Amino acid sequence: MIQQQYIDSGILEAYVTGSATEAEVEELMYMKAKYPEVNFALQQLELDMEHIAQTMAVTPPAKSWDKISETIDELILRPEYDPKQFEPGAEKTNYQNFRTEGGPQFIEVESESSHMRIHKTWKWVFAAVFVLGKIFLGCAIYFYLANRQAQQQVEELKTELRQLKK
Repeated sequence: MIQQQYIDSGILEAYVTGSATEAEVEELMYMKAKYPEVNFALQQLELDMEHIAQTMAVTPPAKSWDKISETIDELILRPEYDPKQFEPGAEKTNYQNFRTEGGPQFIEVESESSHMRIHKTWKWVFAAVFVLGKIFLGCAIYFYLANRQAQQQVEELKTELRQLKK
């Protein structure tokens, strides 16, 4: 009973997400060692979190690793600076050296697709809105035609009444 209350308290979730305090972590380690149910629940929660992370992962564009690797290689191959140049009196020369050596460097990120990515649940919402829009359009056309036909019948009845009154 105590084990289930502890499992339901939310401390396991806080531990797995990294937001538990040191005291909570120590208490969890004690409970995990003492009660196998807590250990099992913690393992299941970690597996669930890993599964969620894997299913929601987005793969980066194919060439992004090459660009990152090239940038890291450039940073490694840069000449080392003299520590004296970072002293308070050398501020102007540091900035001038930085500007003459090519300035700031950025990693260019290119996208091979011009399409926007949407979370899976939003795709279903957009599909439902699209289908409902088509249904409403069909209903509007149907009622428009039914109204037109009813107006024609009213006009025919009016002409028949006029003829009968004469």
